[in-house]
Amino acid sequence: MPSEKSEKKEKRKAAEENADDVEMMDPDAKSPKKSKKEKETITVPLEDLSPLAQPLAEKKLGKKLHKTIKKASKNRQVKRGVKEVVKGIRKGEKGLLILAADINPIDIISHLPVLSEEAQIPYIFVTSKEELGHASSTKRPTSCVMVCPNQKRKVKQKDGEKEDKDDDYKELYDECYKAVEKLNSQIVF
Repeated sequence: MPSEKSEKKEKRKAAEENADDVEMMDPDAKSPKKSKKEKETITVPLEDLSPLAQPLAEKKLGKKLHKTIKKASKNRQVKRGVKEVVKGIRKGEKGLLILAADINPIDIISHLPVLSEEAQIPYIFVTSKEELGHASSTKRPTSCVMVCPNQKRKVKQKDGEKEDKDDDYKELYDECYKAVEKLNSQIVF
């Protein structure tokens, strides 16, 4: 028993000696963690996108959609995932449906464009499910998101700030809605 204790003490001393040899990092050197402003864009190869993904958002419209989703998510006016979106469409909620084009198998969301056309809800595909999940403030990739601006949920309000942000969000939503409606009307079968 005493020999085990002495062995532990020797190991501890050796570990302390090795700890003294550690070099400190330069303050000018960048840390391995990325800053908040540095954002890695996810690129999806064209082969991974579904052939059913029509209309597909262009880069500029895609960024605008992601911004709209982020603001709607902060206002808690977003439905995430197939189950919630289908439930919302069947209940008659109106909004804008954004689908991910890199879902595999596509059968998971292939019924949503048909449902949204019947309910007269415009829809659009974006390239990446990871970016869609990030925009809707979840850690997981999301296959579809529905922005419902008329949805009434309790939101924490701050004096004066709420109205300005809400107006900005509504304007951005309206721009996206019109652009997506325009793309949907151009498709002729």
